[in-house]
Amino acid sequence: MSTSFIYDTPQLAATYERVSAHQQFADGKQLISALEISRGQHVLDIGAGTGRLAAYVARLVGPSGWVVGIDPLPHRIEIARSRATSNFQPRVGRAEDLSEFPDASFDTVYLNSVFHWIKSKARALAEILRVLKADGRLGFSCQDADHPHEALHFLQCAVTEAGVESDLYAPGLSRPELEALVTRAGFVGYKHELRTFVSFYPDADALLASISSSSFGNFLVNVSEGGRARLRDALDRLLEPRRIAREGIRLERYVAFAMARRPIKD
Repeated sequence: MSTSFIYDTPQLAATYERVSAHQQFADGKQLISALEISRGQHVLDIGAGTGRLAAYVARLVGPSGWVVGIDPLPHRIEIARSRATSNFQPRVGRAEDLSEFPDASFDTVYLNSVFHWIKSKARALAEILRVLKADGRLGFSCQDADHPHEALHFLQCAVTEAGVESDLYAPGLSRPELEALVTRAGFVGYKHELRTFVSFYPDADALLASISSSSFGNFLVNVSEGGRARLRDALDRLLEPRRIAREGIRLERYVAFAMARRPIKD
């Protein structure tokens, strides 16, 4: 998928905040727990979106700590600013260019459901290594190439049945690819774990809204209204066997969690 940020809108940002951010927030809290972020730390959240997780981390580090949340999407940062506090600053920025931050600025840098979207991953990792303090921690969660989300399977089937052309999502990375990227960048102590999550959607429209807002409007951007209607009808039919009474459509997600450290001595 050739990802562009130009399709994001205030409406998509608001939809993301309403239907998708809570899911990534729940995943992100597991990442934060694994990183053992503590009071007084300086933390950088790359791809902070609407700032829900960064605001949570700001409470963990307390008034003596400091959290910066960056995201390339201004509409999402605008929502994040409603969560800003004395120790949480949301701002527009990209992983590939952290030049506004001095060397060794942060104890922890994390990317929650973001790394697979970054075009120049090697450049981003080099920048993260630079801004981390010695023995500082990097943590990220991302899609796993060998275990795609169940939703993507149903979406691909619906796209084919509806006769439309659409990029579905940013590709995931395999475990060997991730480890090679991180270790080549100079990090040590690489750890990796695949975790399974379950999501429930009331209907096909809710899933499509979640995918569209999470992909910044790239999904279905070139599909006509008629094509979208056919896709929605096909998806609704394909998903119906996965419906559980009172809970909705049950789909599993498979998320890779990875952590590493900047060496004490480079």
